[in-house]
Amino acid sequence: MKPSANSLKLSLALALLGALTQAFTALQALWLVVAASFVIALGIDGVRVRRPPALDIRRKIPRNLPLNVWSQVLLRFANTSGYGLQLYCHDLHPGNFDSRGMPLKLNLEPGQTLQAEYEVKPLQRGDSEFAGIDLILGSPWGLWTMQRSYHLPAEVKVYPNFAEVSHYILLATDNRLSQLGIRQRLRRGDGNDFLQLREYRAGDALRQVDWKATSRMRKLISREYQDERDQQIVFLLDCGRRMHHKSGHLSLLDQTLNSMLLLSWVATNQGDAVGFMSFAGLDRWFAPMKGQHTVSRLLKRIYDIHSSTHSADYLVAAKRLLGLQRKRSLVVILTNTRDEDAEDLQRAIRMLETRHLVILADLREDVLHEVDQRPVANPNDALEYLAVSDYMTRRQHNHARLRGEGAYVLDVSAAQLPVAMVNQYLDLKRSARI
Repeated sequence: MKPSANSLKLSLALALLGALTQAFTALQALWLVVAASFVIALGIDGVRVRRPPALDIRRKIPRNLPLNVWSQVLLRFANTSGYGLQLYCHDLHPGNFDSRGMPLKLNLEPGQTLQAEYEVKPLQRGDSEFAGIDLILGSPWGLWTMQRSYHLPAEVKVYPNFAEVSHYILLATDNRLSQLGIRQRLRRGDGNDFLQLREYRAGDALRQVDWKATSRMRKLISREYQDERDQQIVFLLDCGRRMHHKSGHLSLLDQTLNSMLLLSWVATNQGDAVGFMSFAGLDRWFAPMKGQHTVSRLLKRIYDIHSSTHSADYLVAAKRLLGLQRKRSLVVILTNTRDEDAEDLQRAIRMLETRHLVILADLREDVLHEVDQRPVANPNDALEYLAVSDYMTRRQHNHARLRGEGAYVLDVSAAQLPVAMVNQYLDLKRSARI
């Protein structure tokens, strides 16, 4: 309990009045009355503020929050006491959240209910908890302030920001993925699995014509095909220290998870099964599954994955995946490599290709492009430019060796990854490689 600003002002005024009584003795009696009244008021008001107020507080917040997006938090205050309340409120949100609109200043009349709001922005995925609420309450007469804490726990889950992925999905639903650079592929017509016989249509290839059926029906009959279904896609997700690097306002791992969700949605809509295995500090396995609920189940398994301080061990990851995934699959390695990884990565891909088809999505950090585009104005700029050029040359050489092993290599930035992965998947689907 602390004296309020009003108490300090009144105390100062009382001290000045006391000084005046030294010159005007007639005021001494008045000063004693005022001083006694003030002390009595302080005592009464202090007793009242120490009593817990009849205050009901409720918090309303979504249980699932998107990463790095401002979300609204509603606080409801109901004053059921017989006197008014003045208070400052600070909601104890998780430490890895930003907030705006705090603290809240409220004046509650007796029996009044007020609703206040502020916003939070999660900066990290995973489970988080709101601990409670701290209040600074003013006494009924405004002479004291007292801090009180209310235990009001609330658990929330912070998921990858699905807004960008949802935008891709919306365009896919509207058959407008080409606006994003994704090359559309027809599901029927020139695939590999026979679907049905139908009448010949202008534009059908001659190899589609079923001559036996044509002879029987006495009109041209074409075979219709669809892309082969029931394939399996397995993401091999690097959670090592290099995936902690930033790309824009998100880490490489966050960007990669968004890309995984997009390709998972596309693949499940193609009738394929999707799963993942994480490595380099976090070993998690999600067996391939298909169906309309696959993406939501996948989301629940990846939302709390974070990058570690470990280095990626590609050989160990490849051996583990071969033990877990027996059926031939498309394995998509999501990582961020350096020169020293080249030999182990090549051996790991060679090992995986004994059973699976492999795509390596090697994320290229934004700073490389920035240095490449920056004007050379001094010797330090020149050295930096030459170092990046040398690094990119070695990187391209390593990728060429991996392509020679039969892997499909995507050398892209995090922002380019979603579209590049979907295009590569659709190309492989179209060419009957998977």
